[in-house]
Amino acid sequence: MTTQNTALLAKVQQPNKLIYISNIKIVLTILVILHHTFIAYSNSDGWYYTEPTTIFGVLIPVKMFISVNQSFFMGFFFMLAAYFTEASFTKKGTFKFITDRFIRLGIPLVFYSLVISPFTSYLVYYFAQKHHITFLQYLSGYDTWIDVGVMWFVLALLVFTFIFVLLKTVFKISFENTLPVPTSRTILLFAVVLGLVSFAVRIVFPVGWVLEPFGFQLGHFPQYIAFFTIGLLAAKNNWFNELSEKTRKRLTLSSWLCLAFFIVFFVIRLTVKMPVEWYSGGFHWQQLLYAVWEQWIGLSILTVLLIKGRTKWNKSTPLLAKLSRYSFATYIFHPVVIVAFTLAVRNWQVDPALKLLVVSPLIVAGSFGLGGLLVLIPGVKKII
Repeated sequence: MTTQNTALLAKVQQPNKLIYISNIKIVLTILVILHHTFIAYSNSDGWYYTEPTTIFGVLIPVKMFISVNQSFFMGFFFMLAAYFTEASFTKKGTFKFITDRFIRLGIPLVFYSLVISPFTSYLVYYFAQKHHITFLQYLSGYDTWIDVGVMWFVLALLVFTFIFVLLKTVFKISFENTLPVPTSRTILLFAVVLGLVSFAVRIVFPVGWVLEPFGFQLGHFPQYIAFFTIGLLAAKNNWFNELSEKTRKRLTLSSWLCLAFFIVFFVIRLTVKMPVEWYSGGFHWQQLLYAVWEQWIGLSILTVLLIKGRTKWNKSTPLLAKLSRYSFATYIFHPVVIVAFTLAVRNWQVDPALKLLVVSPLIVAGSFGLGGLLVLIPGVKKII
């Protein structure tokens, strides 16, 4: 057995009540990869290369997957990051904590904007648009150097983290540690309030509106801010360990009911002949309905995954330990893998829906494979 495998096995065998969080991060990373792959083959905007399917019967489940995913997966990342923030801050101290954040988040952010994003765009320019020039020639005319792409999350996490440091060091704010664990009723009430706040924000900043060059879709930020705050409170109050099985059962039912309700959004659109943009923003009752639905199902699924993870997924294997270790590198580089695979099958004369079915598992495996190779590089593994 190699030294690396021995270390991984030792890590797996160590008693750790939070192993399930590492496993949830693997699931969330897979969902990120699939989310962007589905966008590439749908009629959604905002990806490097798209080839939308024209089959309406396929678009419904594709849109459902994208919408349900969006309702919780990035907010979940913010919550999990916040869960460990205060402990890390207390252990390292202000200077070391900030330095560590700049190294582990800032360097990948800059590298993505200056290297990965231009290279990914170049692949599309060369193969899909058939401009056969070298990468250096392409860079000579490149004018989008500040393109954070999927690393908007890292940039936002840096902003949230430094606001946290400011609150702790300047304003001496201590997050309350006597709050009771939320019940299913409290969680769903909070979802409604968060939906109302999201509705209000999206009147001005609809989903799809991006704050450039930061890549922030402000229409989603009420959730991200709320979930980061919840992560801090959850760590202080031990909420993750105290969420009950009764809560899981109720919110599982809630999740399924919300999922079944999704078809109503298609019915409303066809019945009143409204623009689909009314679900994204503006002062429309349809936008209010969607905003509340989004937060309701998002918090339901997130809570169910937390409880299910704690009770069923709190163990690891050498493979899961490796995938957890590769997750951040996988997140950073997965756009290159998606674009490479979608370009590779672009001339396959079948509907994009079939391409989506075929390439999705290959893209997930390829993304983790590339992430694993990069983590093996001595200088890289110290950062990511």
